[in-house]
Amino acid sequence: MDLPMFTPPQIAEKLGDVCQGKCRMPMKKFFVLAILAGAFIAFGAQLSILVGSDATLGFGFTKFIAGAVFSVGLMLVVVAGAELFTGDNLIVISALEKKVRWGEVLKTWVAVYIGNLVGSVFIALLLYWSGLWSMNGNLVGSAALKIAGTKVGLTFVQGLVRGILCNWLVCLAVWMATASKDIIGKLFAVFFPVMAFVASGFEHSVANMFFIPYGILLKSVPQVVAATGKTLADFAGLNWVTLWTKNLIPVTIGNIIGGAFFVGFIYWFAYLKKGPGTVETK
Repeated sequence: MDLPMFTPPQIAEKLGDVCQGKCRMPMKKFFVLAILAGAFIAFGAQLSILVGSDATLGFGFTKFIAGAVFSVGLMLVVVAGAELFTGDNLIVISALEKKVRWGEVLKTWVAVYIGNLVGSVFIALLLYWSGLWSMNGNLVGSAALKIAGTKVGLTFVQGLVRGILCNWLVCLAVWMATASKDIIGKLFAVFFPVMAFVASGFEHSVANMFFIPYGILLKSVPQVVAATGKTLADFAGLNWVTLWTKNLIPVTIGNIIGGAFFVGFIYWFAYLKKGPGTVETK
């Protein structure tokens, strides 16, 4: 009987092959797909900001809606096709299976990370130039600026742990999307984990490559700063240095742990590792 989805052991095998292909893809094509993924995640992040700028919905419902619409970013990555750093943390499965070398994993991660950064910042610039931050009496821009300010206000441990929790869910979304044999199944597989991580306030490194640069750009707009109810001095800690030191470095480390270990390694150990105790894959 042909099941409507792949079983977990089959998912592990399938991802091992898919991730091997990622490492062997021509770098020019891979880098373009990485730029697209950064842009796609930024689209979802922008929509999340827009929805979250409406304070009349109530705290919990606003968080839920913001998370729900953010999922469009990963949907575009999974269905349209793009290379996302957080999802590509699952390449460890191919390395553990000895289908690729660890050096190839590192090279692929560096390339996809830089590509995602380019795509994310590009969309941040376009939105800044578009003036769309002025919607709803500058409250959209205000929401974006406050989000960025909050993200660079995290401690190292907070960023690390929130990064772990985030990519645990993101890689589970990719894992479940791989299980589905139809587009609707893939969309639903992506929706729930992504909605959960955004609504919960977890930290996604690629999303932050958009959120924080966008906030840095908007800090230069007096009416946006005024709409936050704060002064420019309150955002003194929001800059291109703290983008890395206060957020991207700890969050990226956390994302790697959450995706590569808690999903990639653990499912490899459960379903693919040879030896006593290996789960039957048929």
